[in-house]
Parts: sequence; C-alpha cells; structure tokens
Amino acid sequence: MAGRLSALVLLLGLALGQTLYLPLDDRPPNWAPCAWGLVLCPPRAAYRGPEGADEALLRAWLLATPGERLVASLDALAYGGLLQSRHRALSPEEALARLEPLLSWRGRHGGEVFLFGVVPRWDASRRERNLEVLRRLAPWALLEGLYLEAVWDDALKDSPAPREARELPYPSRPGADEAGQVLLLRALRPGLRVGVVYRGVGAERVTPYEALPLRETVAGLLRSAGAQEVALAEGPDLVLYAYGGQDPRGAARELLGLMARFPVALADLARVNRGDPGLMAYLQDLGLYGRLAAYASWGTPANNLGSALAQGGLFLSQSQGRLERLAEAYFAYWWGEVGRPHVRARFAEPLPEEAQGVVALWPYWALEGYRVDLEGLGFPWRRAFEAQGRLRLHPLSAPSRLVE
Repeated sequence: MAGRLSALVLLLGLALGQTLYLPLDDRPPNWAPCAWGLVLCPPRAAYRGPEGADEALLRAWLLATPGERLVASLDALAYGGLLQSRHRALSPEEALARLEPLLSWRGRHGGEVFLFGVVPRWDASRRERNLEVLRRLAPWALLEGLYLEAVWDDALKDSPAPREARELPYPSRPGADEAGQVLLLRALRPGLRVGVVYRGVGAERVTPYEALPLRETVAGLLRSAGAQEVALAEGPDLVLYAYGGQDPRGAARELLGLMARFPVALADLARVNRGDPGLMAYLQDLGLYGRLAAYASWGTPANNLGSALAQGGLFLSQSQGRLERLAEAYFAYWWGEVGRPHVRARFAEPLPEEAQGVVALWPYWALEGYRVDLEGLGFPWRRAFEAQGRLRLHPLSAPSRLVE
C-alpha cells in the first residue's frame, strides 16, 4: 500500500511539473514538438487533418490534465485550427466561449499560460470575426501568469494584417506555424542570450510574407521567445544566423568561424519553403551540418527564423535531441528539393498511398556518426506541400533511434 501511495505521489509530482502543448493543428511544424520528449500533447485523434480539431476532445483533455505550464493555440480551441479559422461560421461570442477552458485550466491547476492567436491572411472570409475575438481578449493580457500574443499569417503586399496586429494592445509579429515552438522556448528556457548575424540579406530588407524589415521580424521573434539580443563580443548562448542566399561559399566560411566560438542556429531564407542547395552542399562537404545547433528552411522567413531559434535554444545542451532535430530539418529540406516536386509531378491530390513510394529517392546520408534512414512517410493532409517522415538514426554501435 505504501509503495503504491509513493508511486502515486511521484506520478502526481511529474504531472504537476510537466508542460502541456496544444498545437495549432497537426501539420508537421505544429505537431513536431509532441515527439520531442519535452511536452505533453492531446491525443493525436483530437486532430483530424483538414477536417480540423475535435474541440470537445481538446477541452476535455485540457481540463483533466494538470501541469506547470501550458502553451496553446487559440485558433485550435476556438475554430479547430488555422485553416478552419479562415472560413468557419461562428459568432465572436461562440468562439470566445470555446476559449474559456484556458482560464479554467489556469484557475484549476495554477500553471503559467502562454497563448497565441492568428491575425488571418488576406483571403480569409471570417477576418472581421477573428479580429473581433482577438480584440476582446485584450483583458487576458493583463492577467498575472498569462502571456498573450498575436501573429499575422502570410502578409503579402498591401495586406492589412500588420496594421491590424499592431492595433492590438498586446505583442504581435509575423509568423504562424513556428509560433508554438517559439512560445515553448519562452516557457522552458526564458532569458536566452542570442547574437544575430545577417548574411546575404540586409537587416532592413522587407522579406516575403512578413511586410516588415527583417530586423523587426527578428526582434519580434526574440521578444516572443523571452530572449535577449546581445553582441557577439558579449558571448551569446546562441547565434541566430540569417542566410539570404547569393554567396553560399562565403556563408560556409563565415559559419566555420562562428561555430568555433558559439552554437549556431541557421535559418536559410534564400527561398520561401525551400533551402539553398549550394549552401547545403557546402555544409555537408565541410562537415558543418551536423555541428549546427539547429537548421530550418521549410517555410517563410519568420517560420525558419523561429524554428531555428526555438530548436537551437531548446536543445542547446541535449546532443541527441539536437541531432534528431537536425535530421528532421534535413528531411524538410529534402522534401522541398526532391520529394515534393517528384510527388506533384506524378499524383493528383488528395494523394493516394502510392505517393509514399517517394521514399525510394532518399539518399544515403550520414550525420555525425549516424546513418539516417527514411523508413516511411505520411501525408497528414493528403497533399504534397507537407510530409511527415519516419526517420531512424543508426549509430555505429547502439540501438537505433526512431524520429517521427
């Protein structure tokens, strides 16, 4: 009896100390942290691809699960996810009522809460409704132990989203699919000291989908992460390297020098949703890729900067976790260069199972003493834009590690 009671107390202590994460949806950038061993996530069945999340299941899980911290997407609870938030017919009152469990969780379990909502992009039919909900949440930003921010999604030229976001009385910045990762960094490792280096892209350049100078996007990401920008001379914990293309050889030489002094998280901004093959070739040939703190090339500039920053900070002292994140990031790079073009040229959407045969194109690839195998992949939304890879790292002598 005493033994069972001790086990119960131990489990309760672990539960109270855990971090809960409620993703925006189940596309890979949003769902990925659920497999990192850092957070507790809702049952995968609560997320149903393009159909959207089961809000009732999410609410039930949330209220029944204690923790020390909660990082959560407002759009997942209110509308079922990002795609659904653009067009789902709900009144502002209905959407706000679906968010009440967040305050109930905080009142019941007493944990810190980190929330993000999305200012919708230009083609959303429910833009005014979503903005009204974000405006009415302003009092939440004043609550002790609760952090609230808004991110704007895919702001093309003349998009009203940046202006609308700035009018909200709480922090805002560009991005969306990296927001959960960045808030996890704020929740789990606040105060990270970050040096920023720009290569091949001016800090004042207005980048695609952000409608802001790059320097302001970076500043917003650091603020979201609870991080502090410092000069290289001050010895940062992490260097965020923003690469804009044009000179991969020069970038590789600069990275070689930086990596001798600091952990470096590389955000490849050369192209939207794809990396620079020239830079990747240099990274591989010089043995630099496996020494990076993090790498990201899968999305928009804000997506890549946020992912590189978050993963670099979260796994700064975890060698195995760092390598697993680098393997995932390389898969995302490979998907943009090889997998996605191959599948789009041969299959119509929704994708059939035969499209999974693209795994045969995966190259032999070594990462810091491991062979990385792609053992399969899935299409959570049955489209070619994103894929979920099942990677296995085979060390020279030890059981293999599966990364999903």
